[in-house]
Amino acid sequence: MKLIVVTTPTFFVEEDKIITTLFEEGLDILHLRKPETSAMYAERLLTLIPEKYHKRIVTHEHFYLKEEFNLMGIHLNSRNPKEPHDYSGHISCSCHSVEEVKNKKHFYDYVFMSPIYDCISKEGYQSGYTAEELREASKEKIIDNKVMALGGINTDNIDEIKDYGFGGAVILGDLWNKFDACSDQDYLALIEHFKKLKKMAD
Repeated sequence: MKLIVVTTPTFFVEEDKIITTLFEEGLDILHLRKPETSAMYAERLLTLIPEKYHKRIVTHEHFYLKEEFNLMGIHLNSRNPKEPHDYSGHISCSCHSVEEVKNKKHFYDYVFMSPIYDCISKEGYQSGYTAEELREASKEKIIDNKVMALGGINTDNIDEIKDYGFGGAVILGDLWNKFDACSDQDYLALIEHFKKLKKMAD
């Protein structure tokens, strides 16, 4: 099962070092999601990440970055629902119901299905599915290797995500909560936690 990490919504000083280390430790795909931020900061971050990892980065904003930095692809969501008209290449998108996954997954390289569990990074963002609904979707092959689970995923439930037959687990809050950009001297705890998640996903 793939392990995908979504960035925090804001930039911080050690970010490029942490992302590079995550790739070194086997991160499959990074989603660069920085809503409401200037493209200049995304460009700066990308220039600090070794070029060999650019092919494993998907951007949620400023789609021109895909060509400029030879990134893996782009991700569509409610903020950016359409790809540029002349775009060709990898596209993923966000889905928020079983029905939406069923209708959309054939048009994309993969889709995010969320929120599977109560969200860690967004207050009050509750799970959208019962275990029964997920099992049913799995049985009907709506959940398959093109569907990535997002929302509240951590070491306690990643095995369950695997059992449902998702193609990947998308990690956000559970990982970034292990690092406080204001007070932590190093990011070892975050990397150790990532290794644990990676081992469970493999």
